[in-house]
Amino acid sequence: MIEVKKLTKRYSDGTTALQNVSFKLDKKITSVIGRNGAGKTTLIRILSSQLAPTSGKAFVEGIDVVEEPNAVRKIAVSIPQEAKPIDYLTPFDAVRLYLSARGIGLHASRKEAGDALKKVGLWEARNKVAYELSGGMKRKVFVAMAIAADAEVVFLDEPTTGLDPFSRVEVWAAIKAIKGQVILTTHYMEEAQALSDEVLMIESGKTLAQGSVKQLLKPFSGLIRVESQNKRHRSYRIGGTWVSYVKKADVNSFVEKGDIIKPVTLDDLFIKRGVNLES
Repeated sequence: MIEVKKLTKRYSDGTTALQNVSFKLDKKITSVIGRNGAGKTTLIRILSSQLAPTSGKAFVEGIDVVEEPNAVRKIAVSIPQEAKPIDYLTPFDAVRLYLSARGIGLHASRKEAGDALKKVGLWEARNKVAYELSGGMKRKVFVAMAIAADAEVVFLDEPTTGLDPFSRVEVWAAIKAIKGQVILTTHYMEEAQALSDEVLMIESGKTLAQGSVKQLLKPFSGLIRVESQNKRHRSYRIGGTWVSYVKKADVNSFVEKGDIIKPVTLDDLFIKRGVNLES
C-alpha cells in the first residue's frame, strides 16, 4: 500500500506543486492523470524518495519515504520520464548492469534481463547499441528494467511517451506482467483506461477524483459525447469546437446535423472539470 497524508511541495521559486494531498493506493495498477503542471511528476519523485516534500507524510509499504529513503529504494523501482539509456550500451547490458547495481548476481541478472527483454519485444535488438535504437525502443529498455527488478512497487513516469501504437500495446502487456504494485503517470487516457485498476486525478496540486474507470465515468452513464462546430444547448467550448453530452437514444438527430459522435472516455473528466458550461 502507498499512503499519503497532507502532502505539500513548494519549490524555491514559489511554485506549489502539491497542496495538502491525502490518499491511499492499494490496487495493482494505478494511473495518475492530470494536465501539464498538475503535480504528477512531483508526486512520483516524492514517493520514490528522489525529492523531499515541504510538509506532510508519504509511506510506501509502511516505510516513511523521508525517514527511510534507502529502505524504500530496496523495494521500489522508479523510471523517470527523462531517462535515456547510455549510448554505447546494448539493451541487454543496460538491464543486466541495472540489476547488478541493485545487488543481483551475474547469473541471475543475465537470465532476468533476457526474460524482461523478451516481454517488451526487445529480444531481437538485445545486442544493438542504444544510439541505434528508435526512441520508442529506448523507452522499452527502461520498462524492461522495471520488469526485471521484480520490485514490490514500480513507479513509471510517462512510460509510453514516443512509442508508436504497436509498441505502446506491447509495453501495456509488459506493464500488466509486472508482479509488484504499479503507479504510472500518463497523458494518454486510452492508456489509463486499458491498464488501470484505479485512477487518481490531480489538478493544480490537488486530488480531484479517485476510483476505478467505471466509478469515475458513472456520471456519464447512458451518454454519448457530441462534438460540433456550432453551439448546442448546454455545451462546453474548446477552441472552435462545442462539446455536449446527449442520451444515446438522441444520437441520430445529431448525426443528421453532421456532428461528430464519440464514446465517453476519461478525457471527458477533464472537459467537464476544466471548461465552463455554456447554456
